[in-house]
Amino acid sequence: MLGIEPEIVLFGLLVGVLIGLTGIGGGSLMTPLLIIVLGISPVTAIGTDLAYGAITKTFGGISHLRKGTVDLKVMAWLALGSVPGTVLGVILVSRLHAAYGASFDKVLLACVAGALLIVAAVVLVRTLVFTKLASRERHSFQFTTTTKVAAVAMGFVLGAILGLTSVGTGALIGVAMIVVFRLTPQRVAGTSVLLGAALLWVAGIGYIVSGAVNFGLMGNILIGSIPGVWLGSHFVNRVPDQALRVTLAAVLLGSALAMVSKAGVSVPVAAIIGAPLAVGLAGYLLHRGGVRPAPPSHRPPAPAASPAPMGGAALPTRTTRFRAEER
Repeated sequence: MLGIEPEIVLFGLLVGVLIGLTGIGGGSLMTPLLIIVLGISPVTAIGTDLAYGAITKTFGGISHLRKGTVDLKVMAWLALGSVPGTVLGVILVSRLHAAYGASFDKVLLACVAGALLIVAAVVLVRTLVFTKLASRERHSFQFTTTTKVAAVAMGFVLGAILGLTSVGTGALIGVAMIVVFRLTPQRVAGTSVLLGAALLWVAGIGYIVSGAVNFGLMGNILIGSIPGVWLGSHFVNRVPDQALRVTLAAVLLGSALAMVSKAGVSVPVAAIIGAPLAVGLAGYLLHRGGVRPAPPSHRPPAPAASPAPMGGAALPTRTTRFRAEER
């Protein structure tokens, strides 16, 4: 019988809402939380997170698909590369672990953590400073032969990272859709959730077969994450674009800090949670200050010109008569 553990259910609820709103939050947040806060072993945390994430993102992906917030073309071209990349990553991780042991994990996680920090910084600058770039966001992306090849190659790399580290379905794919395809925040959330579901099923099945999934833990997470992802995806079209961009940036920062901790660097849980909240507050205050109306001008209005008589020149104003007298 499944024992209910409130703290795990709460984690699932919060992460589920973030997944529904932004498409980010699965492996980038839940796995480090399970390891750092709950003391779950890394292998079990990764395997359980992948298995629960597949189910959670399936619910969210269906909801986004019904709302029309999924770019099926972007998803299809990325999937052509990311699905085989994920399979390769799952195969490689077992062989590399056998060859190099736990030292390989720390090196790989350190590289991913550094990459996430750089990406988080870029998105934060773009969101909080260069807000005018948001005007270039679009509802869909028109592919050419070159961009199709690039999308498949990029998907392969992202899928391989997911298979190796359990990170990528939200954080990395979401960034690619923002920076490369310049999709709107709603389309980023919907497309990354549905694509992430497919990739997580591929990776999660591998961990289930290997016996690295705690089904009791997964059940508690699902109790919170399923309603959470439904709530997030239900309100995604009601949240202002700027708020979603700030949320994406904040979650990416949290993902980066969590991955730094996962790589072996001591990062307080308060910093992992507090830094994204501080970024969100700063973004809200910056946006609020940027939309204030301009103060009224104190310059007196220019005097209106007298109407011209029919068939003649305009009548002289008081100013022109005064200047004529001075001459």
